[in-house]
Amino acid sequence: MTALDLSSPVAVVGTGTMGQGIAQVALVAGHPVRLYDAAPGRAEAAAEAIGARLDRLVAKDRLSGADRDAARARLHPAAVLTDLADCTLVVEAVLEQLDAKQQLFSDLEDIVGDDCLLATNTSSLSVTAIGGALRNPGRLVGLHFFNPAPLLPLVEVVSGFATDVTSATRAYEMARAWGKTPVACADTPGFIVNRIARPFYAEAFAVHEAQAADPATIDAVLRESGGFRMGAFELTDLIGQDVNESVTHSVWRSFFQDVRFTPSLAQRRLVESGRLGRKTGHGWYDYGDEAEAAEPHTAEKAPPPAYVVAEGDLGPAADLLDLIREAGIPVRAEEEDHGTRLVLPSGGQLVLADGQTSVEFRDVVYFDLALDYRKATRIALSASQDTAALTLSEAIGLFQALGKDVSVIGDCPGMIVARTVARIVDLAHEAVAKGVATEEDIDTAMRLGVNYPLGPFEWSRRLGTNWSYDVLDELHVRDPSGRYAPSLALYRHAYATEKREGTP
Repeated sequence: MTALDLSSPVAVVGTGTMGQGIAQVALVAGHPVRLYDAAPGRAEAAAEAIGARLDRLVAKDRLSGADRDAARARLHPAAVLTDLADCTLVVEAVLEQLDAKQQLFSDLEDIVGDDCLLATNTSSLSVTAIGGALRNPGRLVGLHFFNPAPLLPLVEVVSGFATDVTSATRAYEMARAWGKTPVACADTPGFIVNRIARPFYAEAFAVHEAQAADPATIDAVLRESGGFRMGAFELTDLIGQDVNESVTHSVWRSFFQDVRFTPSLAQRRLVESGRLGRKTGHGWYDYGDEAEAAEPHTAEKAPPPAYVVAEGDLGPAADLLDLIREAGIPVRAEEEDHGTRLVLPSGGQLVLADGQTSVEFRDVVYFDLALDYRKATRIALSASQDTAALTLSEAIGLFQALGKDVSVIGDCPGMIVARTVARIVDLAHEAVAKGVATEEDIDTAMRLGVNYPLGPFEWSRRLGTNWSYDVLDELHVRDPSGRYAPSLALYRHAYATEKREGTP
């Protein structure tokens, strides 16, 4: 089954921001497009708004004047729903209310032809439940575009329980013909992106709620060490705290209040207070005209250690040894069976975040995971009240000598980047094991849908197959609520790898 012929009319029902964006994508691809909205005058207003956006594309040399004129000629507001009778695809982008969507598709089923593909752009409702009201639910598929639809390439093509394979294939090929990057997904709460992205927000909020670090510091570490485009606090301020929290609640409820998806009380207080982010002028940050930009905690200058002793393999942080040597600090290597750490002249130890806490040991400073230790511009350190001041000073001075800003946070197991990445990797493995999507589609979805620097499986391969499991296992010991319990899928992945490598 191939994509729809460009002469085939496409309809979009619902003319808000998302509906207009989807209509523009179909229009620029070459389809005749019908716009329908139940509110009088909204379809006409949407057509004018789309026309204005096409004008801006011409002004930016992204669209020719002739193509703009041809597209405008193909765009038609529909006065009544029956005007969509000859369409071969109808995409709905109405309110996220199950009964409203079910009623719309039931009405459409009596209007359009039997070969018309029906698609919902829902981001939080079950495609299966929406299709449950249809006589032929097999022709309903989820087409989850990301906002703004004309700019963002990803489309999640969601198959409900009753969706026909031919319908899903038609939708997939159509999205690709429209210049998008489609990924195939089973009908599961949050689909791919909104399911697997939950820890990115949840762990940042948890670190803040534990008083381990402030939002500006956590955001800076996620950006400058983790390689994420934006930190969790600034991103949710941009999305809108109410919108982000609503998605979190939807996924949490849909998974029968699974503790791994528990919403944040701190975010709830923001929403209750009306501090919804940029759109209200205040969220985690203040966006008022007189407000000063929040700055991350950055440690004062400290002298570097005279040398370090490397014991064992530093694993994901192995590149640090070359950086330390390049900074002119001698590295003494010692083979030790019991450690993967750096020993400082004070006798204190510097250890990559592993899910344990500094207070459990005599004199340990933890450092956080980085996407690329050479390119990272900031490193987070974690110490307890019992950590020797000299050990912490040497650790700060070491990373400063490597050209990094240093943020010291509280004694937080898994720190910031490490716990976040470990949980994302775990949810991704579980999703594959449960048939939600393939590894390749999950990696594509997370890179394109939320601009992650690596897909979860790319992270997993880079970090080592056991790394995420080990971090979460240690976190679970310290927080046995189940939030950090590694999934069976991740356990099987780690155990199978050990057997293949001959580990007894």
